[in-house]
Amino acid sequence: MGRVLLVVAVLVLATGLGLWWRARNGRFTAVDPRVVADAEHTPTTGDETRLTAAEIGAPLGSRVTFVQMSSAVCTPCRRTHAVLTQVAAEHEGVSHVELDVEEHLDLVRRFHVMRTPTTLLVDAHGVVVGRLSGATDRRHALAALASCLDGSNPGGSCPDGVLPR
Repeated sequence: MGRVLLVVAVLVLATGLGLWWRARNGRFTAVDPRVVADAEHTPTTGDETRLTAAEIGAPLGSRVTFVQMSSAVCTPCRRTHAVLTQVAAEHEGVSHVELDVEEHLDLVRRFHVMRTPTTLLVDAHGVVVGRLSGATDRRHALAALASCLDGSNPGGSCPDGVLPR
């Protein structure tokens, strides 16, 4: 009887962890608005608040750039790449850049990338305003984009450099 209870307990724990992992996968996490506001007023590079076109090897989008950190052996990275490429093609001023983590270890360390794919959402000024961790589906990508883009903003990037809540 003790072994049966142990097996049931392990199954319940594994199911709970699996559901928690699935719920977190691909979810958008905004950067604290105070950090974003400070980064907007402090034009520096080399910290975890901003990226430049030179660092990613491509121009930043005029509104938002999805910077995807991937690896060659990452299966969810391929699906995330397809989703973000399509979303970028459908929205003016939005771009998508995929970086291989093996070739950009400095950025991996700087932005504390713990898994692939990890996608940084970067505004037109290079400020990192959020991140998506894990496999990203269309729904998550559009929600992240919507949290940053605002039709009433003439500049077309995150309003005042701060994500609306």
